[in-house]
Amino acid sequence: MTVSTHTPQEALAALLDAQQPARLLVVAASRFPALDAFIEAHPNTQLGFALPGALPAELAAERFDLAVVVDCLEHLDRRAGQELLGGIRNLNASRLAVLADLAASPWRETDFYALALQKAATFKRGEQTLGLFTYDLREYKQAPDWLNARFWANPQHFGKYWW
Repeated sequence: MTVSTHTPQEALAALLDAQQPARLLVVAASRFPALDAFIEAHPNTQLGFALPGALPAELAAERFDLAVVVDCLEHLDRRAGQELLGGIRNLNASRLAVLADLAASPWRETDFYALALQKAATFKRGEQTLGLFTYDLREYKQAPDWLNARFWANPQHFGKYWW
């Protein structure tokens, strides 16, 4: 994938603006400018904020429209990061965006692919390379052409044959 001409903050701002989540989960070491701008423009958005690590019980029990993980995986070992992302993807949000410095964390691109995330953008600044990975349950897998009633059953034969 080619290097994006946008900054990571611009990409996060565009993602937040496109998704317009009413309930937003953010897991980050600190707040970031794109989040602050979005919350200022959308004051009715319910924000759940957690520091890197396991989600607090009150957030782990909730469902969000979008989860954003920024400056987080760099502070966790790989196993803890996998549990965090897998838990958020499976239990807390149907859409997930992760911005990670691959050189500063034990993660590789294939680790994100293993969790069904797709690479959305690459950002470079000097020696630092950031990757933006996204997951959307609605776009996870396209229904194959053959997956429809025409191929699954023959309604014209219902009640006629026993096989």
